[in-house]
Amino acid sequence: MRDQVSTTVLLCFALSVRAAVPHNSDSKKDQSEIKQVVETFRKAILDKDKPPYMNLFFPDKPEEIGWQAVVDDEKLPQIKRDKPQAIKARRIPGNNFISLIDSVVSSKGSEEEQMSNLSIDTDGEIASVSFDYIYLTNAKMIN
Repeated sequence: MRDQVSTTVLLCFALSVRAAVPHNSDSKKDQSEIKQVVETFRKAILDKDKPPYMNLFFPDKPEEIGWQAVVDDEKLPQIKRDKPQAIKARRIPGNNFISLIDSVVSSKGSEEEQMSNLSIDTDGEIASVSFDYIYLTNAKMIN
């Protein structure tokens, strides 16, 4: 069941997440600090704790930092069966990190994002992180 919805996402920390990493720093230290950012994100959702979650993002115009959904080539035809208008990538206004945490905090049930296969690529100044994830509401996979 988990493999059905498991998707890879890419977070570009250089653009939207505060992950201050010195340029000439140790790679293991960089990776450890980036893993801590990912853990803070995961734990904030699990604990419904908005302040540490919001501190992960740059404060200037946070509403302009959106989530971008991208469907892989294999999955797109399956989605088009139910939604013929579906496209590979589309921006959804209002779909951003603020609306995510607000919906988590206001939810009466439990919320959790489980991540696996974490991959970090960094040159010491810029980092990208990708991982497979499933999102659970009341212990039921919804994404």
